[in-house]
Amino acid sequence: MNAASLHCSPFGAVALLWTGTPTQPLVRRILLPQGGLAAMTLARQVDPAASAVSCAIIDGLLRRIEALLGGKDVRFSLALLDLGSCPPFQQAVLRATAGIPRGRVRTYEWLAVHLGKPGASRAVGNALANNPFPLVIPCHRVIRSGGQLGGFGGGSALKRALLAMEGVEVAPSGHVLCPRSCCAD
Repeated sequence: MNAASLHCSPFGAVALLWTGTPTQPLVRRILLPQGGLAAMTLARQVDPAASAVSCAIIDGLLRRIEALLGGKDVRFSLALLDLGSCPPFQQAVLRATAGIPRGRVRTYEWLAVHLGKPGASRAVGNALANNPFPLVIPCHRVIRSGGQLGGFGGGSALKRALLAMEGVEVAPSGHVLCPRSCCAD
């Protein structure tokens, strides 16, 4: 089954593309609001075969995403994510990013060093630019080495809002105002 489940958030509709059965779903992609496109339109652009279907497990994940977007401290399991569809390096980057605590940020360079790949900052950035599971894998917590926000699939306004909800301050210039406590290990 190729299914798409939708949820409206304060930032726009979020769509989950998933496969499997209602008792064993596997999330293939989480789609954030983009350019005013309806979530189902976006979902069908990514997977034309997707039909609007949900199940209790997917609905529960959508409620947790809603809570996160509402400012709650939500921790996600990676068990529902189809990480196997990602190349091994991207899987490693996504797993490391999933471990960044709420209210903290890391740099692309920090992640590269953490993964034993110093000098691979750009590769880390590319892996996160193609993160199929934003919000559940909190790539919004990764910034550039100079303290600038960097990119985010949901746009810079959503990245700023998510970080603000987590207590991370961002200057109007787009630089993270990072005391040692938010950047430290």
